[in-house]
Amino acid sequence: MEISLPVTAAVLGAALLHAAWNALLKGSADKDLDTVAISVGAGVLGLAVALCLPLPAAESWPWLAGSAAIHILYFAFLAGAYRWGELSYVYPIMRGGGPVVVALASAAVFGEVLPPAPTIGVALVCSGIVAFASGHADRRATLFALANALVIGAYTVVDAKGARASGSPVAYAMWFFVANGIVIYAYAGLRRGAEVPRYVARHWRRSALGAVLTTGTYGIALWAMTVAPVALVAVLRETSVLFAAAFGAILFKEKFTRRRLVATGAVLCGLVALRL
Repeated sequence: MEISLPVTAAVLGAALLHAAWNALLKGSADKDLDTVAISVGAGVLGLAVALCLPLPAAESWPWLAGSAAIHILYFAFLAGAYRWGELSYVYPIMRGGGPVVVALASAAVFGEVLPPAPTIGVALVCSGIVAFASGHADRRATLFALANALVIGAYTVVDAKGARASGSPVAYAMWFFVANGIVIYAYAGLRRGAEVPRYVARHWRRSALGAVLTTGTYGIALWAMTVAPVALVAVLRETSVLFAAAFGAILFKEKFTRRRLVATGAVLCGLVALRL
């Protein structure tokens, strides 16, 4: 399987959407409850779309349930990383580490062994992405980000298996958001009680915007994983680091250092190699 130019363009668009919703979360006053609000919004939007589509094949349901469970860790680690670290520091570590896990797992799980040029491309993109995480940071931010890199790799593989088994990757993605919204809301309710529904109701506009961004980015990614190698899609999606760096500089006045300029060059060279 190769990755075509239209699929490449779609995944790069998904990368922009992903960076945008992470910037939205970074700017939140309560990152834990904002992850819940966005998840609930995505669940409502996902249900509205899913009801218009055929159900995913039954073979994909265990993967869907597993992904929803794994995402509890994802959102918990995400909120922790942003609580203690800058967007332009923790985001590259999380997003750069995940594709490495996926690339290593793809040969065993999917039987997809990448040719030399794309392999070099994966290495360049991942190296450039991680190189963005420069400067001093709270140790807790680094630990949360590294833990989430492993979680991202795990749920990417699980969802790729589920989407391919579903017969309808868009429907799978939408039902994932429904299941994820329910699980995250229940988990948060156990921890913070009545504070959760009050926050969700009070911030419904923010929730709606986050829902559109997150369902769009992951829906595109899951569709792409059914028509292109999973490792290549995972790496392309994580070029969202470039967009996140721009958002960090513009919205949060984070420095775009010389090191990050070099990292950008590595990512761009990796993208060229992926297309060879």
